[in-house]
Amino acid sequence: MLDLTKDQRSLIVGSLLGDGSMRCKKNALLEINHCLKQRSYVDWKWRLLRNLVRTPPKARSGNGGRQAYRFTTLSLPQLTPFYEAFYIAGHKAVPDLELTPLALAVWFMDDGCKSHRSVYLNTQQFDKCSQASLLCSLDAQLGLKASLNRDKSYFRIRVAVKSMDRFRLLVKPYLLDEFAYKLP
Repeated sequence: MLDLTKDQRSLIVGSLLGDGSMRCKKNALLEINHCLKQRSYVDWKWRLLRNLVRTPPKARSGNGGRQAYRFTTLSLPQLTPFYEAFYIAGHKAVPDLELTPLALAVWFMDDGCKSHRSVYLNTQQFDKCSQASLLCSLDAQLGLKASLNRDKSYFRIRVAVKSMDRFRLLVKPYLLDEFAYKLP
């Protein structure tokens, strides 16, 4: 049996909070799919998950001529608990989770953006209950103050300006150079 490392679990959690997706028949698999210009980011994720993957990332054409770069893991029993936790009735939700600095960095690289002196974590895909759970996890597990910020008819998380020094400290060891522009 293959055991997931702490870094692999963190990368999976961060990806599922961001752009990652899962499918499950008997066992679950994780799909990592980003635009072609984020090739080095996909390669970095692949290297961390390499022992869970049969084939390396590949470029592919998507809708409207979009060029994507992606890989999927094998369907593994070790991944199925993540699927069962994050997917309720076929929809992504936020379970009780361990939010590590690496998970936060992956989540930020996937779905974060700059906001003047702070950052947003684009959580519009999650319902307000899931977003409230994320706010509690950010505070309790990482010591980050944040709030919900209205984005048209949806909400996203905005890290408080007073928590930005701590946010930078947490994500900096993992933040790839090409994502430095996302920090104010």
